[in-house]
Amino acid sequence: MDSPIGALRVVGGGAGVSRVCFAGEPLPIDAPSDYPAAAQQLAEYFAGERRDFTVPLDLRGVTAFRGLVLRELAKVPYGRTTTYAELARAVGNPKAVRAVGSACATNPLPLFIPCHRVLRSDGQLGGYRGGVQAKRYLLELEGIDV
Repeated sequence: MDSPIGALRVVGGGAGVSRVCFAGEPLPIDAPSDYPAAAQQLAEYFAGERRDFTVPLDLRGVTAFRGLVLRELAKVPYGRTTTYAELARAVGNPKAVRAVGSACATNPLPLFIPCHRVLRSDGQLGGYRGGVQAKRYLLELEGIDV
C-alpha cells in the first residue's frame, strides 16, 4: 500500500498480521498473503481517523524477551511516548536498555506495535527502521512535538 511514509507491504494469515515491510525491505521467504483489513486500518490511521488497531497480531516468530518488550510497547497510547530505559524498567529489566532497543529495531509489526513512540532518554528521536523522517512524521501525525 502507498502511505505518507512510503510504500508498505502488510502480510498475514489466519493468526493475524505477521509483518509490515517498508519500501526496499525484503519479504520473508515464506511471507503469507496480503492482509487487506490491516491495510485498511493503516489507511484510516494515516488519514487521522484511527488511533487504535483491532486486527489480530501474530508474534509467533519472536523470542520470549522481544515478545515481552513488544507487548509492553503495544500499551503506549496514541499521542504518547516512552523511552528505551522506561520500557526496560516496565519489562522488569532496567539494565536491558540495549536489548530493548534491539527489540524495537527488529519489531516485525511497526505501526501496529508503535516503536516510533520510543525516544532516547535525552529526548532525541533515536533510530527507526523506516527512517528518522518517517518516525518524525508519525509522531507529528499523533500530535507529538519533536
